[in-house]
Amino acid sequence: MKHRSSELTDDPQRAPARAMLMAMGLTQDDLTKPFVAIANLASDVTPCNVHLDRFAQAAKDGVRAADGVPFEFGTITVSDGISMGTEGMKTSLVSREVIADSIELVTFGERMDGLITIAGCDKNMPGCMMAMARLNVPSIFM
Repeated sequence: MKHRSSELTDDPQRAPARAMLMAMGLTQDDLTKPFVAIANLASDVTPCNVHLDRFAQAAKDGVRAADGVPFEFGTITVSDGISMGTEGMKTSLVSREVIADSIELVTFGERMDGLITIAGCDKNMPGCMMAMARLNVPSIFM
């Protein structure tokens, strides 16, 4: 199976991309493995998400154990439990779109071969699922 990430790793003209990847500690061997995005919505903003870093670490360990290369990134989260009754509540539903868009942009733009999303509240979970539905990559929701 040809990985989407091979667009970055196989073409001689993509040497600058490989240099960027290797500057982050990747090896020549890593460049032959599937790249897996891990969208970690951990945040100190809401109690729903403060514990997610440990799940992200477990996901990274699992990707490595399966001979892949994990790339963790974060995105925004809004708690309507906190913002309810204020002007901030107007941002709650919009946040799902922003979350989905940000996950889609990183996964597609960085040519990831797979996606794991880790979320913990009723707005960021749908945002993760929306991103997974938009992307044509194997995905896992945690």
